[in-house]
Amino acid sequence: MTEHATHPRSGRKWLAPGVVAIVAAIIVTAATANTNVLRWIRGKSMPHYPAKVMAHANALQERILSFDSHIDIPSDYGRRGNEANRDGNTQFDLVKAARGRLSGAALTVWAWPEFWAGDNAPHRPTPGFLDAARNEQEIRYRIITGIARDFPNQASIAYSPADFRRLAHEGKFAIVISLLNAYPLGEESWRLDDWAARGMRIFGFSYVGNNAFADSSRPMPFFGDSPEPFEGLSDLGREAVRRLNDLGVVIDVSHMSTRALTQVAELTRAPIIASHSAVRGLVDIQRNLTDQELRLIKNTGGVVQVVGFSQYLKPYSRETMKQINEMRQHFGLAEVTTLSQASMPADPVFSIWPEQRFGEYASSLYAILETEPQATLANFIDAIEYAVKKIGVDHVGISSDFNDGGGVIGWNDVGETRNVTAELIQRGYSDEEIAKLWGGNFLRVWEEVEKAAASKAPP
Repeated sequence: MTEHATHPRSGRKWLAPGVVAIVAAIIVTAATANTNVLRWIRGKSMPHYPAKVMAHANALQERILSFDSHIDIPSDYGRRGNEANRDGNTQFDLVKAARGRLSGAALTVWAWPEFWAGDNAPHRPTPGFLDAARNEQEIRYRIITGIARDFPNQASIAYSPADFRRLAHEGKFAIVISLLNAYPLGEESWRLDDWAARGMRIFGFSYVGNNAFADSSRPMPFFGDSPEPFEGLSDLGREAVRRLNDLGVVIDVSHMSTRALTQVAELTRAPIIASHSAVRGLVDIQRNLTDQELRLIKNTGGVVQVVGFSQYLKPYSRETMKQINEMRQHFGLAEVTTLSQASMPADPVFSIWPEQRFGEYASSLYAILETEPQATLANFIDAIEYAVKKIGVDHVGISSDFNDGGGVIGWNDVGETRNVTAELIQRGYSDEEIAKLWGGNFLRVWEEVEKAAASKAPP
């Protein structure tokens, strides 16, 4: 039996059930015996700020509206011991949000072909994967709306910027429903109307792999993808841009190919966002945005929500690249020299590899990437500063991608939100600028998207 598979987005290994039980027992025993050691290790990984800076950050966090534009919800979220009102072992819950004074977040309904599921994984997508992805959407949607239903004194759904502000002033966590990846929509654009009626206020076309609406920045040869088969958006994707503008839904261009992003920016009559992307000027990886893409988003009046995802914030070490190339040599593949080549199992030859061989390669790759040292909060703010210098503080925001690979040393869960504010203060950002980065810019975009939709509505 294969002992582990690897999630192709976050790089996290998933162990077989028997191994899980053994590992869990070891972790519990170690944690019980070494609580003080674990606290010491955690303390060593945290940034340290002067008392004056931290007091300023604490006071500012109490006053501003803060918004994280991309948090994922695990499909088992809310089960016993992992309820939203407990300080649990995930990176987001209502207790941590209150501790960090995070006003609200886009909780994301996402799904894609779960090709690691079942025996003898991975599998190439089959027609049945579409129904499975739709079921995954439903599970996450019910979990997200269930948080507001089950804990009405602590959280509620924000359907508009006015809702967001009201909920924050009431001391409730404001949930914005985001939908990521058009794959589960099939070729049925009318599903956008249904999702908008259900509360979706942010829509991201793309994810890993192309879909019927748009080309991805990371096509998957294992799925049969070729680079940019639509040369950007399909006709369905172009129709979706217009429909989303009419519905007043914020368009999210994270994960899109450069051509697809460019075409969205040209077609939209409302500002757009990248809900969780970093900058290619600092780390040259396909998932990150080029300077030109940053400008395209700005020119719509939009916002780049820089993401605290370690692998997008600093280059891989020489040791990691060495290990990857040694592993590739074992599989008979050419040496890679760029981060984009190294970070994804995307060689064209994978389109004809047997499923088992591809699985062995992908698992080996992500096992190496797991050993790469985590980026720091300073690396994250470097990316924010780069974007601010390129497109201005009015067009930059903050996101974490918590619960699916996001997190840096110093900001590893929503309870540590104040540290981000402290680092920005330390770098010389004013209170007004920090308020814009933390939520003001996104709320302004959301308001403009609503106005653009209202201007199109019939009298």
